[in-house]
Amino acid sequence: MRVAGGLALLSLSRATGPDRGALPAARAARVTPSRPARIWGLVAEQAASRGGRVSPADACTAAVAAVTVTGGWLSAVRGTGPGHLMDVTDEVSEQLADLQLTLGEGPSLDVSASGAPVLASDLGRRETERRWPVFAPAARQAGAAAIFAFPLEIGAIRSGVLGLYREQAGALSALQLGDALSFADTATLLLLDSQDQAADDAAAGDTPARQPAALTLRRAEIDQATGMLTEQLGTGITDAFARLRAYAFANDLRLTDVSRDIVARRLRLRPDANSSKDGEA
Repeated sequence: MRVAGGLALLSLSRATGPDRGALPAARAARVTPSRPARIWGLVAEQAASRGGRVSPADACTAAVAAVTVTGGWLSAVRGTGPGHLMDVTDEVSEQLADLQLTLGEGPSLDVSASGAPVLASDLGRRETERRWPVFAPAARQAGAAAIFAFPLEIGAIRSGVLGLYREQAGALSALQLGDALSFADTATLLLLDSQDQAADDAAAGDTPARQPAALTLRRAEIDQATGMLTEQLGTGITDAFARLRAYAFANDLRLTDVSRDIVARRLRLRPDANSSKDGEA
């Protein structure tokens, strides 16, 4: 419990984004021993309601209700990349995660790169549009007016990002911000624990608990399409993924849809930047 509170205070000291000025008020609502216990209780209640073992996804779902936001997502990351989506609470959350993956900019990527929370209470602000010139208007069109993203990390270990959004602009209160940070701390511990459990299950030959089937398929299709492009384009993984993302953006398509077409061989990208679909040039 003390670990979670300490992580929250550390995150507060490094937060970035247009709402950084709200942080002194959040510090005033200091983390008390009762907050981590309350957060853990809410996560456990969420797991009990679905009749399963407590998981990082429960922290994401419980955070949406407790922090009073519209929806959220949770992704597991390695390094500074966009990571792999593990949980979404609604369709808009999935769109926001997909937009960041396609466009190569957004709060999740900033959090992964900096290790600090990103607080954007109004995606229509000029400073926010300067920061994310492509993502901000696309996110508003998807239905988000405010986004708050938090790192899932302990010390030098960065394991993921917890993202929350609102359909109406508005900053988090000091209490809401403190709770969001505690939910992120809880998700961090659960994510690391689930990774250890998966490794133990694999070593024992057991089938580990997995993320929702739809998200597993989404990840697999993107990875498979990227691998196929390395052969089609004669390039490395990084360049192949950049081409995949560029094609989706240029044609106003979701990355998952483009990946699905490539895997099904309905779409082929060529080294000369031309492509063919269903036999058409």
